[in-house]
Amino acid sequence: MENFKILYLASEVAPFAKAGGLADVTSALPKALKGLNQEIRLMMPKYKFINDRKYILREVIRLREIKVTIGGVTKIANVKSAFLPESKVQIYFIEIEDLFNRLGIYNDPKTKEPYPDNAIRFAYFSKAALETLKILSWQPNIIHCNDWQSAFVPVYLKTVYMNDPFFKGVKSVFTIHNLTSTGSFPKETAKEIDFDESQTKEGGMFNKDGELNLTKGAIYFSDFLTTVSENYANEIIANDETGFGFGTILDEKGEKFEGILNGVDYGIWSPEKDKLLPHQYSTEDMNGKLENKKTLLNRLGLKFDEKTPLLSMIANIEYQKGFDLVLEAMEELLKEQLQICILGDGDREITKELYKFTKSHPGQFSMNITFDDKMSHLVEAGSDLFLMPSRYEPCGLHQIYSLRYGTIPIVSKIGGLYDTVDEIDLESGEGTGFLIEELNAKSLVKTVKKSIELFKDTEKWDKIRQHIMLEDFSWEYSAKRYLDIYNRVINE
Repeated sequence: MENFKILYLASEVAPFAKAGGLADVTSALPKALKGLNQEIRLMMPKYKFINDRKYILREVIRLREIKVTIGGVTKIANVKSAFLPESKVQIYFIEIEDLFNRLGIYNDPKTKEPYPDNAIRFAYFSKAALETLKILSWQPNIIHCNDWQSAFVPVYLKTVYMNDPFFKGVKSVFTIHNLTSTGSFPKETAKEIDFDESQTKEGGMFNKDGELNLTKGAIYFSDFLTTVSENYANEIIANDETGFGFGTILDEKGEKFEGILNGVDYGIWSPEKDKLLPHQYSTEDMNGKLENKKTLLNRLGLKFDEKTPLLSMIANIEYQKGFDLVLEAMEELLKEQLQICILGDGDREITKELYKFTKSHPGQFSMNITFDDKMSHLVEAGSDLFLMPSRYEPCGLHQIYSLRYGTIPIVSKIGGLYDTVDEIDLESGEGTGFLIEELNAKSLVKTVKKSIELFKDTEKWDKIRQHIMLEDFSWEYSAKRYLDIYNRVINE
């Protein structure tokens, strides 16, 4: 196995800053690559809320007052260094006072709206990362970028830094995590971020739907593209709705575009060593799962009944996640011997309507408008069933967490959900979850009813629950696939 120097760029990395599943991936994959003896370093923005003392961020004298000029405007970057918790992966925090000394990552917490200067913010982050490499005299073979916030790098490497000898031979890999957010800005932004304005015109490399699109730029300029599951890679090419109009240009990349399933960091998401659980458990001793369920129901204000399964959801409350179907199906679902817990926030109208069921079914339904990491772990451990009726789901992580926690997933047949969950055969007991055949409320209810029937067969339920906990979606296999891609890109 070859050894590479890899710079990994991300706008969010757990546990330092997290807005969604991206942060879990950008924390776990570098650890897996390090475990395969790769020389990997991370860079991310230094947001205001990142606590220097808590995470032991250290100043690096030679990385102070780095001048970064974009669009003729120079800003000063200061870089601090730390390590990913419980690893030897070094991470650099790029601090640019007026751009990242804010309470939100992408959005203003007060207005819930994106910061209007997001393109400028992440352009400076990207260029500062490249300038930091030069000061460190550390030349990577590969710069691995994630989503539009680091999409500037593949472009800059082949334009602004094209004749810089330091970056000669440095290749870029760009991972698309979700096409719902692709970095779309007014065309006039191009000159502010040192992009070729002529390419923002119709037919240009940066033009999409009349605007400057950063993901489109990265697709053209990257040496290789990946996305987060094989099925999603096929879907976004074949289905224009899922691919948001990127299908054709992704198809043109041919063999330089692949889907690689995200893995899970089982050092964090395993019930036998989960530090956030009141009761740990394993396949050998499942008592802790029942105790976690009692604890969870108590916190939710729901009464424990051993004959009643608990079905849960943890997600952004939005159309993509199928919450309109959940809302439509809720009356029918609550007619069953079933308790339901929802943890999340998002669309105000859907949330408001769902919240009404806490009043009409107080002992059966719990709505929790929050994203609490500790509570997420308890919900995974204390639930019997986990529902993900997504309309599109590039990879999805909670269905994989559910498997390890012995919580049977109910998912739609799309994206990474379809790649990771196999339909349970009620006769043989083979399979790992339930697939919703059609994306409508009727099919959703039918599938949930099927899972309730299985719950009633205690012997079969226990057997299935134990074997799904042995499913392995650790990062090592996916990390090796990334190494294969790095090797191909460097040696082409």
